[in-house]
Amino acid sequence: MTTRHLTCLTCAGVVLASGMAAAPSAAHHIVHRVQPGASIQKAVDAAKPGDTVLLSPGTHQESVDITTPDVTLRGSGADRTVLVPGTDTGRGTCAGAGHGICVTGTDKAPLEDVTVSSLTLRGFTRNGLWATGTDRLRVQGVTAEKNGRWGIAEQRSVRSVLSHNVLEANGDAGLFVSNTAGAEEDARDARMTVIRHNRMAGNRVGVTVRRLRNLTVSHNEATGNCVAVFVVGDGSGPAADGLRVPHNHLYANNKHCAATPRLPFLQGTGIVLTGAEDTLVAHNRVENNRGTSPLSGGVVIRTGFVGAAHKRNTVRDNLVTGNGPADLADRDTATPHTFAGNTCTLSEPAGLC
Repeated sequence: MTTRHLTCLTCAGVVLASGMAAAPSAAHHIVHRVQPGASIQKAVDAAKPGDTVLLSPGTHQESVDITTPDVTLRGSGADRTVLVPGTDTGRGTCAGAGHGICVTGTDKAPLEDVTVSSLTLRGFTRNGLWATGTDRLRVQGVTAEKNGRWGIAEQRSVRSVLSHNVLEANGDAGLFVSNTAGAEEDARDARMTVIRHNRMAGNRVGVTVRRLRNLTVSHNEATGNCVAVFVVGDGSGPAADGLRVPHNHLYANNKHCAATPRLPFLQGTGIVLTGAEDTLVAHNRVENNRGTSPLSGGVVIRTGFVGAAHKRNTVRDNLVTGNGPADLADRDTATPHTFAGNTCTLSEPAGLC
């Protein structure tokens, strides 16, 4: 090696060393550990963006409000870390509303990049997890069971990933995603929200998608619910469209659920679309869903409950067998829909299989 090359390498090393000394240190993200009996809320309030609040194994009696962006709340595994209602239900906004975990932003200032994972939410009077006004929320590896209304629910949120969760025996939907839950409003753009690889059992509805656009429900398993997947449009413009329901296994969702002021009794439904547009239902296995409700059947398209019309829905390449009263049912006779390449036996009207 020449003297010139040695000199240049030495200079470069000095520059690198001096640059490292001059540069500010990288942000130091903290892990806040919480033992059962200690306050999760205090740890969450102390967390800065990028921090993790890690819950030790055991039962934590508390509800938690998250309002800081880029915070992770993680348990030590859904089979090891359990959140149940605390004794002081009036403490905190989330506890006062009867929820387990609340992730809260606004339309003007969405709460970004929050992650909740690896824990169980059990026995809350309203929802296990309730999110509103979020962007890129991730809920992964969470079990939500025996909650009064919804297991995991969100409204007014975009780009969410709800994956690898278990939703069991919740009072209404295991997973509920909506434009807004508390008022009448036209469909919102969910901006590629994804619901995937979840298991829903023993709920009123496995997954409810209400008045949203640009969302995918894929690779989920649902059994023992009254309805596995319920896509609700029922708005004016912009309509609920751009929805995809592919590669799900939905079987024996034959639980009986009583009628409500908005819906008839529910039983034996794999996938039902009401008032939706441009929804693709493809490559699903829909088996042995049987009942006598107006919504019963394997894959059902029905006129919206407020008279909203369906348009351009496509049901193709599904295995739909053993469902009753029909595997495929088009009960929205005013508008044609596309049925193609499905494997099935009985349809309403005949000829869709």
